[in-house]
Amino acid sequence: MIKKRKKNLATEVYALSQQIRMSAHKARRVIDQIRGRSYEETLMILELMPYRACYPILKLVYSAAANGSHNMGLNEENLVISKAEVNEGTAVKRLKPRARGRSYLIKRPTCHITIVLKDISLYEEFEEYNYLTCSKKSELITKKKSKNLTCHDTYSSGGLWDKK
Repeated sequence: MIKKRKKNLATEVYALSQQIRMSAHKARRVIDQIRGRSYEETLMILELMPYRACYPILKLVYSAAANGSHNMGLNEENLVISKAEVNEGTAVKRLKPRARGRSYLIKRPTCHITIVLKDISLYEEFEEYNYLTCSKKSELITKKKSKNLTCHDTYSSGGLWDKK
C-alpha cells in the first residue's frame, strides 16, 4: 500500500552565519530592507545597495536558497524571506599601544545572521483549497438561512483600516 504524503506547510530552509566582523546595528539596516521580500527581488536589492553588510548577507541568501533547492527540491522562484534576524556576537578584543608604554583595549563587534526562506507555492495551494471549501460552506449556509453570508479576507478587502 502506498501512502500519499501530506505536504508540510512548514517547509522552511535556513542558513546561519556566525562571527561576521561587523556591527549588528549596521547589518540590521540592510536586513530590514529585505525581510518579507521574494528571493529574486532580494538579490536585486542586495546587489544595488551601497553598504558593506550586503555582501555577507547576499552570500547567506544564496546559501539558504541552495539548501532549499538541493536538500528539499524547492523552486527558487517560489521562495520568500520569512524571517531574517541579526544577533550580536562576542566582541573581538585587541590591544592598541598608547603613550608611555600603556595598552588600550579595542573591542571589535561581531554578529550572527540568520536567514529563513519559506516556499509560498504550498501556501497558495492551501489558500485555493480553503477558498473552495469556504465558498461551498457559505452556499450551504445561504441555502439554509437565506442570509447572504460569504467568506471575506479582512486584510485585502480594506476593512476598518481604510477609514480616516
